[in-house]
Amino acid sequence: MRRRHGPLLTALCLGAAFPLLWYAAWQGSRGNDLDMYQSQLLELRQRLLYAEKENKKRSHELSSALDEIKHVVAKRMNSTTNHTDDTKWKELNLTRKLPVHFTNMYYYLPHLREYEDAIFPNVIFGQQRTGVSLVMGIPTVKREKHHYLINTLHSLLYELSEEQKNDCVIIIFVAEVNAEYVNSVAESVKTSFPREIQSGVLEVISPPASYYPDLSNLKKTFGDSEDRVRWRTKQNLDYSFLMLYAQPKGTFYLQLEDDIIAKPDYIQSIENFAAKQSQEWMILEFSQLGFIGKLFKSEDLPLIVEFFLMFYKDKPIDWLIDHLLWVKVCNPEKDAIHCEKEKAKLRIRAKPSLFQHVGIYSSLAGKIQNLKDKDFGKNVLHKTHNNPPAKVDTSLRTYQQYTLEKVYKGKDCFWASAPVAGDYISFTFLNPLKVEKYFFRSGNMEHPGDKLFNTTVEVLPADEMLRKELVDNGSKFNYPATKDGYLKIGAFENGIAGGSINQSIGKIQAIRLLVNSDSPVWAILSEVFIKTSEN
Repeated sequence: MRRRHGPLLTALCLGAAFPLLWYAAWQGSRGNDLDMYQSQLLELRQRLLYAEKENKKRSHELSSALDEIKHVVAKRMNSTTNHTDDTKWKELNLTRKLPVHFTNMYYYLPHLREYEDAIFPNVIFGQQRTGVSLVMGIPTVKREKHHYLINTLHSLLYELSEEQKNDCVIIIFVAEVNAEYVNSVAESVKTSFPREIQSGVLEVISPPASYYPDLSNLKKTFGDSEDRVRWRTKQNLDYSFLMLYAQPKGTFYLQLEDDIIAKPDYIQSIENFAAKQSQEWMILEFSQLGFIGKLFKSEDLPLIVEFFLMFYKDKPIDWLIDHLLWVKVCNPEKDAIHCEKEKAKLRIRAKPSLFQHVGIYSSLAGKIQNLKDKDFGKNVLHKTHNNPPAKVDTSLRTYQQYTLEKVYKGKDCFWASAPVAGDYISFTFLNPLKVEKYFFRSGNMEHPGDKLFNTTVEVLPADEMLRKELVDNGSKFNYPATKDGYLKIGAFENGIAGGSINQSIGKIQAIRLLVNSDSPVWAILSEVFIKTSEN
């Protein structure tokens, strides 16, 4: 009997224990999930801290490599690199000394293991300028309709002083692999800005085709179409490539887009705002839109790019930036309000905005975007000066209400259809004056390319005997003379003409701007300043 009761007792015990065991296992699985999430978050934090720790070491290596590149380039190139013979860093025999920015890069983009030169850009135009205060990065891609790049560059370079130009570099990253298109963009930039290409303030680069992984089978997320997911994924890779190239070149990196305009004093404003920051920051924002006008410390770029590459297929670039800040400073045990306050310490917004988005046609095919930064304010399209009384006249066909008289009186700009050789703009003083200085500016913020080209500044002496002498002799006071008695005292260069006037000329009756060749663009005169002994 005792043997028969034993199995029965065991069965009853097991039956009673089973519900308890099932409940304990269910609770354990919930605890395991929580532990797993906490473990993943802790691992992510540790990886970021490790990457941050490696930044200084990598930055030093990169700076040393770039210094050697600069030395080699200086020896091999006395002039601008020709885009028909693309210079790759690899061709400088420095690939062994140029470290991969992260050893983890091959983990996030494993296809790069098969293409050893995929991280080296094609430097189409550039003087390998380094050691500057500000590096600006502009990615550009082929658009279906309108292209904005040249106007964007005009705006960025519009009022920069020579000192500012010498302390910055603007990198145009043509994020396409079609060589014909890339070279056409590079040639357009060179034609529009030959001096800036020659001096090294402008660089044009493109990626090797092997840089990009297969983007044909991406997972669709957030309700985005397949095309949009592919577009934003490639955009993340483009930003990463550009940032890594720019990182060793300067102290700060400014992220821009190819369809913006800038306020004339943007560099000085950025410098002033950055200098007055008393706390540690990661991003200074000079526009509230997307990824426009975001300033980073160059030493932080390796960490930022590694985070982008971790999740480049998952989310858009502006979301990734926000997530990076969350990982760095937000406490999961505190609420969202506390998190936002902590993130605001690292991401600081400057007002008013320094950059405005002007593009309508997105780089995503078929997308129309009328995004405007409300904090940018109204554009100042002309400058006012107290000029002496004069009669104004022009052979140019005036556009709408933008008359020559308005710019002379400082009320608006002057805007006219494309000038042809022989066209003129003249200012005839009501009484002859001793003119000390002159200054003329063509183009403005909204239409920086509408400048006067191949245009001379000429003055008409009030002394009729002197005018007759000029006609007879052809020159005076080291100035060439025209057949109608004017002296050529200056010329427009990059849209600007200005200088002092030799006082030996005496009083002046008129000043004339003479166009010497046909122009392919319309002309805007946005500033006229004539300084006399009286004003």
